[in-house]
Amino acid sequence: MTADTLASLLLARAEDDRPGLVFEDTVWSWREHVAACRSAGAWLSARGTALHVGVLGENVPDLVFLLGGAALAGHVVVALNPTRSIDELVHDARATDVSLLLADETHLDAARRVAEALGVEVLPLALERTAPTAPEPRKLVMLIFTSGTSGRPRAVRITQRKLAVPGTSLAALLTPDDVVYCSMPLFHSGALMAAYAPAVASGAALVLRRRFSASGLLPDLRRYGCTYLHYVGKALSYVLATPEHPDDARNPLKIAFGNEGSAVATRRFGERFGCHVIDAFGSTETAISLTPDPSGPPGCLGRLPEGVRILDPATGLPCPPGRIEHGRLLNPEEAVGELVNTSGLGLFDGYYNDPEADAERIRDGAFWSGDLAYADPAGYVFFAGRGTERLRVDGENLAVAPIEAALREFGGVVEAAVYPVPDAAAGDQVMAALVLEGEFDPAAFTAFLASRRDLGAKAIPRYIRVCGELPQTASHKVIKRHLAREAWRTGDPVWWRTPAGLRPLTGADVKGIEEEFVRHGRHHLLET
Repeated sequence: MTADTLASLLLARAEDDRPGLVFEDTVWSWREHVAACRSAGAWLSARGTALHVGVLGENVPDLVFLLGGAALAGHVVVALNPTRSIDELVHDARATDVSLLLADETHLDAARRVAEALGVEVLPLALERTAPTAPEPRKLVMLIFTSGTSGRPRAVRITQRKLAVPGTSLAALLTPDDVVYCSMPLFHSGALMAAYAPAVASGAALVLRRRFSASGLLPDLRRYGCTYLHYVGKALSYVLATPEHPDDARNPLKIAFGNEGSAVATRRFGERFGCHVIDAFGSTETAISLTPDPSGPPGCLGRLPEGVRILDPATGLPCPPGRIEHGRLLNPEEAVGELVNTSGLGLFDGYYNDPEADAERIRDGAFWSGDLAYADPAGYVFFAGRGTERLRVDGENLAVAPIEAALREFGGVVEAAVYPVPDAAAGDQVMAALVLEGEFDPAAFTAFLASRRDLGAKAIPRYIRVCGELPQTASHKVIKRHLAREAWRTGDPVWWRTPAGLRPLTGADVKGIEEEFVRHGRHHLLET
């Protein structure tokens, strides 16, 4: 069996009697873990060959055993997102050829409704505990849907090597004595590639939590002796919003590894909890990855690896370096482009039965990520947003990521999201949604913005929405299209910037704004 498969990593643990999986009050050794995977694989094989098994569930041991069993026995686990509607789940399951549905107790009713629509069998996710095959590295083992933050979710082909390669790479950060904490959902790739797979490859124990809890994280780290945790998106920000205590750094955590954490959150988390935070760049497709460089400027993703370039999506030509002054990008029109792997597809093996999506990402043998970035003259790369996260204000293109980074520095901000809303005359206006620890102080916020030399006049938000939480996926990525669609028509308090300063937006103001759209013949933009 080749060394670059998940199956081979699992079988290497088959005689290991150290802790391999921890869930609540139960511990499995690696030997027991692998035996349960073998048993799950045999159970699947008794029901058919090359099954596509849809799963609706939280982070429970049977899901991990099912994944291992599929890797060993040649089946495919389709990780369905339980936060989606029944109709969406039916669509996802049908698109990925699901022939059997498994669900934990919490999601069994939803699974029955999906199964009825598909005409397939549904069973509880409670596998029987009773000779693996030798799969190829490109053998399909899972189908995982993208987050869908900027469009419809797409099923990414997760092969044996797609889990084995990052698992082996991240295992270099671990020893068999380490304990990996996994609270991010296993129906997304991050938890599988950056928590589960490294634990398997290194022999470190894997601690599962059913679902993420900001207040429960530190008690869990102490209870189980966790030395490594994986996070995605805004998770660190929500932990930082919990009450601070003098002994927060008294815990066993050494490394927090993840992606899409803000520069402010990663710095504060490391300082508060006494650990090293590694915020990497990656996606479910894993066609492009960047290695963080601690010696680089704050907020950078690292340097461009060989074969990865920043290209103008319109011309396909390389973008020149950014001219940066006081942290502000002065030439976004020419410097911001799309991250492209010009040398191939990395670990991306395509989407499942979705040639249209493949064609969107793969052009002339290169992988176009849809992620915007720019590089400084020294070659350090900065994230500038998704392809849908650019604004055009008064004829100037703006990237949202630098604006968000600045807003997170305002005192009391738990999280910030910046997105475009239409301007009545032309282009966009900048709108920001803020989650705050306390009350919004418009005077302090105005003074803060005036002090930011990294924000140009056109980057200053026209509208400020103060909300209790941001709409997000189960992996803590903000769904900005929901915010943009609601714009200022929301039950949350909205402040807007006028020549006289920031003031609350009233019903009369909204009426006046919308009449302005009518006068300019752009009222159709308010109907989307």
